[in-house]
Amino acid sequence: MLPTFAVPFRETFPTQAAFEAFAAEFARALEPGDVIALSGELGAGKTTFVRAAVLARHGEDQGSSPTFTFWHRYAGEPPIDHLDLYRIEDPGELAELGLEDAFAGDSIVFVEWWTHAPTLLPAHRFDVLIEGAGDAPRRVTVTGGRA
Repeated sequence: MLPTFAVPFRETFPTQAAFEAFAAEFARALEPGDVIALSGELGAGKTTFVRAAVLARHGEDQGSSPTFTFWHRYAGEPPIDHLDLYRIEDPGELAELGLEDAFAGDSIVFVEWWTHAPTLLPAHRFDVLIEGAGDAPRRVTVTGGRA
């Protein structure tokens, strides 16, 4: 269980700064082997969430959207893997991409658009739903957890 809030968790963050502060707090409590399944509409802040997490864990903003490469690994201790499955149209495409290697257990794994390939992710994971877009507040719901 995460130390500063209980799962399930639901809160609305009125500003981007508050949203990013929550993402950072959440990230500091993660351990290697944790998988975070991010969902929300385009522009909801999934990549922003990951960037804030990488900054909190590694002290630098290495984060970017891996939409065109599917997978980024951010060096640090522990490493952070960031998968973006937005462009996956058929889960059969996953076999040739080798994305299952991201779940070896030595890193923290964030997956955007995980619903495009639900069988790729382990059953034990944190599901993070981000609602809102643009300048609107963000409502974040966290369910699930580690095994």
